[in-house]
Amino acid sequence: MEKQTVLITGANKGIGLESARQLAKAGYYIYLGSRDQDRGQKAVEQLKAEGINDVELLLIDVTSEASVQKAHDELAAKINHLDVLINNAGIPGSFPQKADTVSDDTMKEVFEVNFFGVIRTVRIFIDLVKKSPNPRIVNVTSDLGSLTYHNDPEWEHYEIKSAAYGPSKTALNAYTVALAYDLKDQVKVNMVNPGYTNTEFNGNRGPKPVEDGAAPIVKYAMIGTDGPTGKFFSDYGESPW
Repeated sequence: MEKQTVLITGANKGIGLESARQLAKAGYYIYLGSRDQDRGQKAVEQLKAEGINDVELLLIDVTSEASVQKAHDELAAKINHLDVLINNAGIPGSFPQKADTVSDDTMKEVFEVNFFGVIRTVRIFIDLVKKSPNPRIVNVTSDLGSLTYHNDPEWEHYEIKSAAYGPSKTALNAYTVALAYDLKDQVKVNMVNPGYTNTEFNGNRGPKPVEDGAAPIVKYAMIGTDGPTGKFFSDYGESPW
């Protein structure tokens, strides 16, 4: 049986790399997206050293229309459909991010990757995704994008108010709802929050092992035709908006 195919952006390290590892072990063929050739190739070699051979590098910088289009064209020359698109590439931006002092440059930099990068990648790759018999899109988000949590003084991260990063994920969630609606009869589209995971992204301060952070992403990447769509999930279940 032909292996299902997955493209994961920002997959040369952290949660993206671990998601690639887990999906490959589950029998998927991985296109490991990276904007850097050397770091991407090193990640591929790391997986192959672990005995994972169904993986190859796909250079893709989600902030560049030309780069995303080139990645699409290279992939379209190899496969006739893409079963899973995981939009994992993201940046936190420089801190602190006080709402009354955050710079335009920080806002634009963060939104360009976390929000517009996802829109750009979906728009360019959607033709390949739609050709899958069971197409899925997973947009990696954060509970810092939940307005409900941010208004709950009892929430464990209540005091973390990032004026660029959090809003970029709130916007991503809103876009994903619209995308899921527009594709409701064609593609399963969900948002997944990996949680506060121990990765370079947060200076390795997160208490959650990277294996656990990737697990819900992998779970919703593998849902069947009867799976949910347009939902916001964490490892404990559905998250509040």
